Amino acid sequence: MVPNKKLNFIVIDDSKLDCFIAEKIIKNTGKCESIRSFLQAKDALEFIAATPPDDLSHTIILVDIQMPIMNGFEFVEAFENLPGNIVANYTIYVISSSINENDLQKVHNYKSVRQFLNKPLTSNNLSALLS
Repeated sequence: MVPNKKLNFIVIDDSKLDCFIAEKIIKNTGKCESIRSFLQAKDALEFIAATPPDDLSHTIILVDIQMPIMNGFEFVEAFENLPGNIVANYTIYVISSSINENDLQKVHNYKSVRQFLNKPLTSNNLSALLS
């Protein structure tokens, strides 16, 4: 990541409280240009697909694994099928309170997922991924 560049963030989590906490932590980094939260992964996917890529900015996606309707893995699979010029503007971090070994292994199967983060999101683990 570019040290002084402001980033866009998308938080995808079916918990309003977890979205709220993530937004507060992200805003406190001082590296946030914009932030959008989605309670449904399909809504986030529709937003991403409909938003023209901006070559001057980059967006970090924090997506929870365990969600109804479309879970985090289903989101990543659908995301990776979007056009390459869209996918190139995003970096995905999977977040979960589950430390299921199968989930940890599955994360490595996706080229667009950078890392697995344990919930809850903290300023320390967010700072680590931004540096």
